[in-house]
Amino acid sequence: MAEPFPLLSSASLTLAGDSAASHAPGKRLSKRRRARGLVSRARQTMIKHTFVLPACILLVFLAGYALNPNESNPLHRWIFLSYRLPHDDPSRPVQYGKGPWDVAFVAFYTVVLSFTREFIMQELLRPLARRTGLGRAKQARFMEQMYTALYFVILGPAGMYVMSRTPVWYFNTRGMYEDFPHRTHEAVVKFYYLFQAAYWAQQAIVLVLGMEKPRKDFKELVGHHIVSLALIGLSYRFHFTYMGIAVYTTHDISDFFLATSKVLNYIDHPIVGPYFFLFMCVWIYLRHVVNLKIIWSLFTQFRTIGPFELDWAAEQYKCWISQYITVALLASLQALNLFWLFYIVRIAYRFVLHNRAEDDRSEDEDDESEPANQDKQKRNKKDVPVLEVNGKAVVNGSSR
Repeated sequence: MAEPFPLLSSASLTLAGDSAASHAPGKRLSKRRRARGLVSRARQTMIKHTFVLPACILLVFLAGYALNPNESNPLHRWIFLSYRLPHDDPSRPVQYGKGPWDVAFVAFYTVVLSFTREFIMQELLRPLARRTGLGRAKQARFMEQMYTALYFVILGPAGMYVMSRTPVWYFNTRGMYEDFPHRTHEAVVKFYYLFQAAYWAQQAIVLVLGMEKPRKDFKELVGHHIVSLALIGLSYRFHFTYMGIAVYTTHDISDFFLATSKVLNYIDHPIVGPYFFLFMCVWIYLRHVVNLKIIWSLFTQFRTIGPFELDWAAEQYKCWISQYITVALLASLQALNLFWLFYIVRIAYRFVLHNRAEDDRSEDEDDESEPANQDKQKRNKKDVPVLEVNGKAVVNGSSR
């Protein structure tokens, strides 16, 4: 009687083993392919949606801080202000000192602003730009200037508020030098100063990575960023922050009017003429009248108001070295602003005479959109049926 389940032969066992072994490398290869596919998709997502990478970094930091949300967590110094001083007088606001951890704070908020810029531009401003009917190149310019306007419509008034809490309220140059050195600040002043530093650091990243199409004044713009970052870093380190607040505010408010005037010009708004005149007045007053007043104070008040000596132990840096460096940097900034004022006046001149407001600094932004429009026309063009009569092609009743 035959057994219902005959024993397997050694040959069959060998074949089964070989078959299983042959499938194992295939499975491993399939897993590697899936892993590469996931990495490729993640990379494509980050390229298409540039806010994803900074968002992931922020989530890691915030999740790490949420595990232990107190000052003992090292991430606390990245997210919140450091160097809080003992508060003995309830009538005065809490003061904060300065130190190396402030660099970590600036780095974290540079990532915050990178995420904010990319998310707002791609998810909020891009649909708005498409609705304007502009070409692709001008859509990009429209989004850039709209984001700039949104940032400075907040930071401009914030700068005025911060200035009102300091001795330099309404550009009082005497307050920049009295009671020097200004080594401590209340929270709102320190946060404002470092947050602005993060903004300019983030803008430098945009410039270095080429995230915005260069204009004809690209070299001057690079020079402006270098001077601005040098002023920010040196003024904070050597306690000239009150002067820095005044310079911040003059540029922030004028930048808001510059950005909004560009937006109005892109969409050909009827008030672009009077608004451009308003912008030009704001620019001249803040960037030239006020800043020249600050530069003048470096020659008339810098040595005579407050101490004038170099004392490293007391962190007293208001001396001839800092005077020369500050004059050089602010004069360089003023020269760049005068360079741009020349273009502003020329645009105004052409607008008055020819009713044409064109920015000479811009490349021909329509050139980039023309190929796209041509491709779109080709895609939308339908094949017209051709009827031949006596050997001649006839389209819509006419021969050709």
